[in-house]
Amino acid sequence: MAEFDPAALPELLPVFYRRLFPHGPYGRWLSYGGVVKNYFQLREFSFTLRDDVYLRFQSFSSPQELERELQKINPYKIDIGAVYSHRPNQHNTVHLGAFQPQEKELVFDIDMTDYDDVRTCCSSADICSKCWTLMTIAVRIIDRALVEDLGVRHRLWVYSGRRGVHCWVCDDAVRKWSPALRAAAVEYLSLVKGGADTVKKVTLSQPVHPFIRRSVGVVEKYFEEYALRGQDILGSPEKWDKVLALIPEEHREALQAEFPRKKDSVQRWELLRARLERARGRGAPGPGCADWEVMLHFCFPRLDINVSKGLNHLLKSPFSVHPKTGRVSVPLDLQRLDQFDPFAVPTITSLCQELDTASSDGEQEDGGATEPKRRARDYKKTSLAPYVRVFEQFVEGMESARRGERIRQSDLQGDF
Repeated sequence: MAEFDPAALPELLPVFYRRLFPHGPYGRWLSYGGVVKNYFQLREFSFTLRDDVYLRFQSFSSPQELERELQKINPYKIDIGAVYSHRPNQHNTVHLGAFQPQEKELVFDIDMTDYDDVRTCCSSADICSKCWTLMTIAVRIIDRALVEDLGVRHRLWVYSGRRGVHCWVCDDAVRKWSPALRAAAVEYLSLVKGGADTVKKVTLSQPVHPFIRRSVGVVEKYFEEYALRGQDILGSPEKWDKVLALIPEEHREALQAEFPRKKDSVQRWELLRARLERARGRGAPGPGCADWEVMLHFCFPRLDINVSKGLNHLLKSPFSVHPKTGRVSVPLDLQRLDQFDPFAVPTITSLCQELDTASSDGEQEDGGATEPKRRARDYKKTSLAPYVRVFEQFVEGMESARRGERIRQSDLQGDF
């Protein structure tokens, strides 16, 4: 893949917004079928320009006007905010206190830096294929709970472009949730408690809640490959001491003596689990779910509650380009989540090169096409195409549900 150079963004972004950004489905997504009057016009957009110039409270009368503005100012980053009581670009003309956020998607922001205490391969903004498994686990656990436990239907999962994932929950009812309801949902989905100084961040009580049982079921599929082989969490005395600090004290000394006789983390984990299992079988107090607590401590999703509960919190838009990596913030296909590779996500540089190659090949055949028609086909000639298709399927799913609801309502009215 072509090397990305941040200095090239001023030349590349105009091409991206003119020929690659999926303006059509993007406008359909945020218009929500035009069911609520002025819904799109009341939405806040925020743009970050070159040299960190920051424009908040931007709003537009239509998706077409937003498209023209994007192509005019070519922002380095797009953030999406709430739907407000008044048009955000007129917020200075409204009485103080009258300008209030009314609705917004329920959003989740899962960032790899929040796992720095439990990953050894990377730290800070760095990621690799080993620790990316944490994001896969997070999406699997949260998405299952959203659908099966909270009854949510329309979820858009998006790669952030660097080191994390975002989720947009777009159901009509959920967009109306109060901050208190949003906080309650995040609380339900949270398990890892405590800051950097907290040694034991997961404590389970009996009986174990079904959500936690199902989450352990997800973690178990990945635990050996990720934690025991990839992170090698029992690979040395220094590492296994951190794990033993999470289990009841009466088992630590015996395991510390036995661990050196085992050849690797997998065997040591088997030993630890067998010991706890025996203690449980004897009905001894203490061991409870200590092995589950260890698994969840190392693998359970870490959510930022403030991002999710606040209506006026901004979140980076899908299809925004990450200014440090050049990677596009692309939707995730949940059917192929285990195959997703953040390093294979196209950069703005590679996409523009693909366009150049496609243009030189197809200049003759495109001669008669109008500009919008040709542009609509442009992204299809690049490796952005499958990601746009995932996005289109998501938008089509919402539109289809909306049509179904309208038919249901008219049938109900017809019955009276």
